[in-house]
Amino acid sequence: MDASVWVAKTGLTAQQRRMTVIANNLANVNTVAFKRDRAVFEDLLYQNIRQPGASADAQTIAPTGLMMGTGSRIIATEKLHEQGNMMSTENALDVAILGRGMFQILQADGTFAYTRDGSFKLNDQGQIVTANGQQLVPAVNIPNNAAAVTIGRDGTVSVELAGGGGSSQIGTIQVSRFINEAGLQPIGRNLYRETTASGPVEVGTPGLAGFGELAQGSLEASNVNVVAEMVSMIETQRAYEVNSKAISAADGMLRFLNQNL
Repeated sequence: MDASVWVAKTGLTAQQRRMTVIANNLANVNTVAFKRDRAVFEDLLYQNIRQPGASADAQTIAPTGLMMGTGSRIIATEKLHEQGNMMSTENALDVAILGRGMFQILQADGTFAYTRDGSFKLNDQGQIVTANGQQLVPAVNIPNNAAAVTIGRDGTVSVELAGGGGSSQIGTIQVSRFINEAGLQPIGRNLYRETTASGPVEVGTPGLAGFGELAQGSLEASNVNVVAEMVSMIETQRAYEVNSKAISAADGMLRFLNQNL
């Protein structure tokens, strides 16, 4: 295979994968607290035909070399953890984080996952859980005779008891953060898993020591910018077309050479 055809083929593969990343961003434009992905490219190894600085003759050296590139590839998809817009829902169990932090969630296998999605519900035991029924950590139980639930900016959870029973603090919601949020592993269902790259989890009180505050009755929207993603999609489409034309051009050159030998 001619080298130029192979190089263009790597460009096609890279642009196809970038289009997949863009399509996933657009598909999740309405997903609560979704963080958009960005494809990270790198060039591949070079064929070193002549080394820069090599001797051109007995008294001079070559100021530049001759190195032929072999294409490009996508090496990473980076999550951009920028703050999304706030959406007011007036639902007492909807909680958004203003600033850094994530909610800690207990999974079925006993491990922890983390999410920015604060659209919480109550299960049959009065525990605050995610939409998929996974328990918030630390656990908060809402009593049956609660007439209203209040969640403070510092995570304090209080209830107003029915029948004039007064108010009572029943628990707190804490937030977790990581030194490298881009190193978290997305596992679906709006959840992330801790990895070696993310660093260890740090749990704290909302609003203190750099942790984000909580906003009851609101949800964080996806940080996907539809206009920016459309522009990226057009760029990707044009880059794919150009790489395809490079293959056609290389094929035409080889055909011409075969016909004239």
